[in-house]
Amino acid sequence: MEYVQLGRLGVRVSRICLGVAFRGQPDDGIAARVIERAIDLGCNFIDCANFYGKGRSEDVLGRAMRGKRDDLFITTKVWSRIGPGPNDAGLSRYHIMREVERSLQRLGTDRIDLYLLHNWDPQTPLDESLRAMDDLVRQGKVVYTGACNFSATQVVEAMWTAQRLGLTPWACLQNQYNLLNRWEVEPELLPLVRRHSLGLMTYSPLAVGLLTGRFRRGQTPPADSPWGNGHWDFERAMSPQADGVVQELIDVGARHGKTPAQVAVAWLLAHPEVTAPMIGPDLPEHVDETFGALGWELPAEDLASLDEASKVDLPRRYA
Repeated sequence: MEYVQLGRLGVRVSRICLGVAFRGQPDDGIAARVIERAIDLGCNFIDCANFYGKGRSEDVLGRAMRGKRDDLFITTKVWSRIGPGPNDAGLSRYHIMREVERSLQRLGTDRIDLYLLHNWDPQTPLDESLRAMDDLVRQGKVVYTGACNFSATQVVEAMWTAQRLGLTPWACLQNQYNLLNRWEVEPELLPLVRRHSLGLMTYSPLAVGLLTGRFRRGQTPPADSPWGNGHWDFERAMSPQADGVVQELIDVGARHGKTPAQVAVAWLLAHPEVTAPMIGPDLPEHVDETFGALGWELPAEDLASLDEASKVDLPRRYA
């Protein structure tokens, strides 16, 4: 396993982060074995959220990491609606302070290493949320703080507010980034991360399986996949360009003895701004495959071909 510093901080985390939402794995026993396999392979960076499975993600992780907690760097999140009540969602001080206690209890730990605001809350003053997070750091219940799914503008506003009020600065961001979704991150967030030496976790590295090579345009998606149950528009997602990206992953992988999934993760690892891509395996063997993205580097010509296949036309202000 390779380890890197989390942005400008001294703490070191594994180059790949394990996400434990387990949306496709209903068996808690198998889910626990996924976590155990990742830890056995040297992964010390594990991400969950109070919302995943209505607390199930934290429960499973808490049981799986018993006896190993002090060697792990654990992330969880707050914001999502977790009940029908008027204060069962958002980033109010009330909700944050209540949910951190519930997360600590489910995880069976006395601290959260990285606590993330899961999304922007337009109904709550930003300083209220940031003051609550700062208090959790001062209380020792949280070690580092950050945000997930914030735009570059929102991140800058939060950084400025924290600096103005003398609050704990953010350590890390978490956003979606993959070969089929470059627009959200590349124009503004990547430069922001570089300039301020922030950590960056990137989720959905395989675009919910589309980049594994199992899905091709014109074919019926596997029934056991999220794309095969009718909830998501597979035909729209697997556009001609997306299918071309999959073919390029297959071709590059064939040249290096790697799977399309390993190549897709290696493409992310080639970006120095990315601290750790977040994988979401549902089986132990998925962990083994994805970790095969480590220990080698994509040659410049393959990076260029993947960039070309997945490029998007930016608005004039970014061109």
